[in-house]
Amino acid sequence: MSPPDDRSPSEDRSGPIDWLRWFATTEDGPAAYIRDVLTSAGAVVLVGLLLFGVSGIWPPMVAVESPSMTPHMKTGDLVFVMEEHRFAPGAAYEDTGVVTTEIGERVGYREFGQPGDVVVYRPDGSDLETPIIHRARFWVNDDENWYDEANPAFLAGADNCEELANCPAPHAGFITKGDANPQYDQVGVGAISDPVRPSWVIGTAEFRIPWLGWVRLAFAEAAASAAVVGATLREPTAS
Repeated sequence: MSPPDDRSPSEDRSGPIDWLRWFATTEDGPAAYIRDVLTSAGAVVLVGLLLFGVSGIWPPMVAVESPSMTPHMKTGDLVFVMEEHRFAPGAAYEDTGVVTTEIGERVGYREFGQPGDVVVYRPDGSDLETPIIHRARFWVNDDENWYDEANPAFLAGADNCEELANCPAPHAGFITKGDANPQYDQVGVGAISDPVRPSWVIGTAEFRIPWLGWVRLAFAEAAASAAVVGATLREPTAS
């Protein structure tokens, strides 16, 4: 016979099933708290796995760290990102899975308030840099003079290709820009990145959840602070 549900955790039980039944139903303070924590953690893991199954990348959610995509994305937004080839629209440029602004204007394809896809990419393909979430504006081929294809308002005052960084293009890739930024990522002093190769693209942004990204940013900041403190504490022992 199963033990009564009101037995305390200190009493003997006949087997693991009795313990599990008690743990699932008890209102005992510490045990109920642990159960609630485990249940919440399990729900988070389950949601994460479901999102991963849909997006095809991990993590499937990224936090927006700057206002460069305002007003369509804001600092602290949490954005769901999907591998760019999953459910890629027919208007995508060749086999990249990405629709540029240039194409989007022609076919009426819009994401986050403007034509074209917003992509998450590694600047210059580096795994050491924070990924960038900006819009893919147009495609350039290797060694292409793309000055005349660009919007003059976003060229940082350059009057010709020779005055532009990354022109002619050092390789094929996307010219990108934050919607709120005054120039393309590939121009100006200290350009954010070379033209974005398809292999540097992590995925395309699909939808945003306002403000929820602040939680992730706070954890990241706390972890960075802890790392700095740890390095400072270890410094006196260095030779």
